[in-house]
Amino acid sequence: MHEGTISKENLFKPAICSDEIILQTHHTSYLEKLNHQTLSEREQRQIGFPQSPVLTLREKIITQGTIDCAHYALQHGVAMNVAGGTHHAFADRGEGFCLLNDFAVAANFLLSNNQTQKILIIDLDVHQGNGTAKLFEKENRVFTFSMHGAHNYPFHKEKSDLDIPLPDGINDDAYLGILKKELGKILASFKPDFAFYLSGVDILETDKFGKLKVTMKGCQQRDEYVFQSLYDRKIPCAVSMGGGYSPDFRTIVEAHCQTFRTAVEVNGF
Repeated sequence: MHEGTISKENLFKPAICSDEIILQTHHTSYLEKLNHQTLSEREQRQIGFPQSPVLTLREKIITQGTIDCAHYALQHGVAMNVAGGTHHAFADRGEGFCLLNDFAVAANFLLSNNQTQKILIIDLDVHQGNGTAKLFEKENRVFTFSMHGAHNYPFHKEKSDLDIPLPDGINDDAYLGILKKELGKILASFKPDFAFYLSGVDILETDKFGKLKVTMKGCQQRDEYVFQSLYDRKIPCAVSMGGGYSPDFRTIVEAHCQTFRTAVEVNGF
């Protein structure tokens, strides 16, 4: 807002996602545990957070935010959730700081309401979207694409429709070359009419856990290629910010803001 990329008119605040919508994706027994604070110690350790009513509420608001983004994207081409990207959540459990899978809930909502027919999930966080992959392993209307660190969490990977495990230390040129080759093929063959994009910035060379060597400029070029490829094909895109763990939080903020700037520039707002 300070630099003028967006204005107050561009911001929205989501409500709380209803249990009815969540249950299109997650198991009743798991949601009841979240609602009644009955997760076991082991289940809480898997998630990485101690359970609390506020945490469950936060996750439901994030999830509704991604659904709202999908609706705004259908109207305007692209919309951004400043949170979300909770791709480690499975139907029956949470993992890796993720309680509910916002992309999966939003995708199932769109499909069940016939608002889209074929959805592409582009997951470029450094960690594989294992929960998303598992949730859609038998759903041919959703194509899951994940480029992630081969030697990074989760150490047991699920099977996406297309997984690209990346070697430690991969640089801009190699990373972008793979992305352009693979995403171009998916768009040509699958022909989605909607996309979700997880724009994690933990691919940066400054990230504490990422193990890759992508520069800030390379991260910007990644976003530019994704947004331009979707814009050229008139495919609406809902974005969630995903991970970022650089020691200087200003690096994380700038990388996320860069994603906003790129979306604005490509879509001509």
